[in-house]
Amino acid sequence: MQAHNETASYRESNRASAQLVLWTLAWAATLAAARFGPEVVWDERPAASWAAVAVNVLVGITWIVTFARFLRALDDLQRKIMQDALAVTLGVGWVVGFAYAVADAAGLVTRDLDLALFPAMLGVVYVISFVIGRLRYR
Repeated sequence: MQAHNETASYRESNRASAQLVLWTLAWAATLAAARFGPEVVWDERPAASWAAVAVNVLVGITWIVTFARFLRALDDLQRKIMQDALAVTLGVGWVVGFAYAVADAAGLVTRDLDLALFPAMLGVVYVISFVIGRLRYR
């Protein structure tokens, strides 16, 4: 009976992973459409741009729900590793984000940074934290 439960759990985890990948790709595609559509496809039509942003937000909300389902489908150790990595990433995001805001307000920032660097930095922090967690619980 336990083998059946493990197999079902494994299938559920794989299904949740596949859905997360598909919704992540969908979100990235709608983000690209919202970002590059006004320049490449629909030439300064504000209604089309707002529609693209709205679709991106809706797909993003679905991605968040799918990510929560993915977390619930993980086994306890995988969930702990993921939770630890997400906690570190959130902490770094808050500390670095607010430090930048305070430095900018104090006039210490002499040139503007590209906003895309922030999520890229968080992605790197997350991957490093996740790998460290996997190594720690090996």
